[in-house]
Amino acid sequence: MLSLDLTNIFAVGSHGMTKKQFRAQKKHLKKYLRDIQLRAQGFYTVVDDMATVRDIEQYAKDVRGKFDDVVVLGIGGSALGTICLRDTFSHLYADYTDAPRLHVIDNIDPMMIEELEDVIDLKRTLFIVISKSGTTPEPMSAYFYFRKQLEQAKLDVTKHIVFVTDPERGVLREISWDDGIRTFDIPKNVGGRFSVLTPVGLLPAALIGIDIKKLLAGARDMRDVFFSRSFNKNAPYQLAMVQHFLNVKKGKTMNVMMPYANKLYPFANWYRQLLAESIGKKKNRKGKRVYTGITPVNALGATDQHSQSQLYNEGPHDKLIMFIAVEKLTKQIRIPNIHPKNKAIAYLKNTSFNELLDIERTATTASYTKNNRPNITITISKIDEYHLGQLFMLFEGATAFLGECYGIDAFNQPGVELSKKLTKEALLKK
Repeated sequence: MLSLDLTNIFAVGSHGMTKKQFRAQKKHLKKYLRDIQLRAQGFYTVVDDMATVRDIEQYAKDVRGKFDDVVVLGIGGSALGTICLRDTFSHLYADYTDAPRLHVIDNIDPMMIEELEDVIDLKRTLFIVISKSGTTPEPMSAYFYFRKQLEQAKLDVTKHIVFVTDPERGVLREISWDDGIRTFDIPKNVGGRFSVLTPVGLLPAALIGIDIKKLLAGARDMRDVFFSRSFNKNAPYQLAMVQHFLNVKKGKTMNVMMPYANKLYPFANWYRQLLAESIGKKKNRKGKRVYTGITPVNALGATDQHSQSQLYNEGPHDKLIMFIAVEKLTKQIRIPNIHPKNKAIAYLKNTSFNELLDIERTATTASYTKNNRPNITITISKIDEYHLGQLFMLFEGATAFLGECYGIDAFNQPGVELSKKLTKEALLKK
């Protein structure tokens, strides 16, 4: 089970929290839980939707062997979770073997389109178009382009295109009715950045062989923790209380997520959107201007010990560092003692890459703590579907609690919608 270590929040003097201040936060737990449930957000209920899981697994079975490449056309919450799933469970260097290759077109850079065409064969490619409204310009423009390519190649688009969209309305839903294109539903009460555990993430994951049942099992177990009315057990609530207190009381305006595992760096990218888009709000629920927000920053251990840690150790006191540790990354890989007489590198004898990475992590947390930089450590036993599911739900739950702390709507994105509106207006004037 995932664990949350807050020790170094209490060990950094005036830049952290006292244990008394931490315990005082428990008074809000029941109210916040009740209010979240009253808002009927679906991010914590989708993990029970086994009928959708069966549909996805059956579809993946039906098309197995028919496609060499799967291309997701999406952006933001329709892409980042899928990229995280793909990169977490893919070989870091080798091509896929018995599963299709998964590509995510999450931008409108024409070079992405051009170079994707260099590596795919349309006859052996499945396109997944993801947009709840069907009006988002980035995935829709890519859909128009690749559908035209399929039609020019005289291929049956109903066999090469799948939609993931609103269950009842929207442009993609209407096209699916007219053209007979297979669709999977995004639940109406789940926003894009909370949708990784819906068909948005589960469908492409299943197509490349990821065990989506285990992913949801981990998320369900963390959902039960999220619903716990025990302050001592509710890790998502504890995490949110620390983030909020350090932001509003101690001026920690930035949260740095620093996993000590290359395969978890895409998770930090996924979380960056979740935190920024959910908490960065101009107005609270009462319409008062509040300008809330915590700026997310990504780092990678041990890589960024040599690029960012100088800033974190001696720069402005405006950051909370969140480490992610993995107890067992892989088998022990020993470091040979090639130059035993050289005392300058004697510290590397009798160790492994595994031990070196973990010792560097603990040394880094110690250095931050010594410099009064608040930091927490989240530990999982290994990288697998179950534990990634736990991580997804931990941070989704914490983000929901953060919304209650600030009194803002953590589930809308009016600033993003304004940008979309102005984009469409500019295009219509052409």
